[in-house]
Amino acid sequence: MAYDATGRLHEIFDEQQVSEKFRKREFVLEVVDGQYPEHIKFQLVQDKTALIDPYKVGDEVKIAFNLRGRGFNKNGQMLYFTNLEAWRIESAAGGASAPQGGGYQQAAPRAAAPAQNQNPNLRASSAPIASDDDNDLPF
Repeated sequence: MAYDATGRLHEIFDEQQVSEKFRKREFVLEVVDGQYPEHIKFQLVQDKTALIDPYKVGDEVKIAFNLRGRGFNKNGQMLYFTNLEAWRIESAAGGASAPQGGGYQQAAPRAAAPAQNQNPNLRASSAPIASDDDNDLPF
């Protein structure tokens, strides 16, 4: 399921060449959700690493992202990773009106989900998620 978030760019990191076939670039979005702002780290991978180039720290943006999770066995112990993988970035001022105060929005689900998210600021979209066959992740 795809999600989106609106907030202010807090920090943008340099691109990292993780392996011969995998590169990533991370950035932090400051999202106002309640009394205190949240600083949420996203990553851009492969050919998407340049999506952040037109923006600078302080810009209000809307991010479309997928929740990605992986597990792997290291020395007999299972370790798990969760990443917020951004795949679209646009100015929050352009297009449809942004939510008041930034944050997350939840769209109507395509089908009934087994568990209902209690955060009214989380938004899921019906955009397709790439299958595992479509990426070059090393794990």
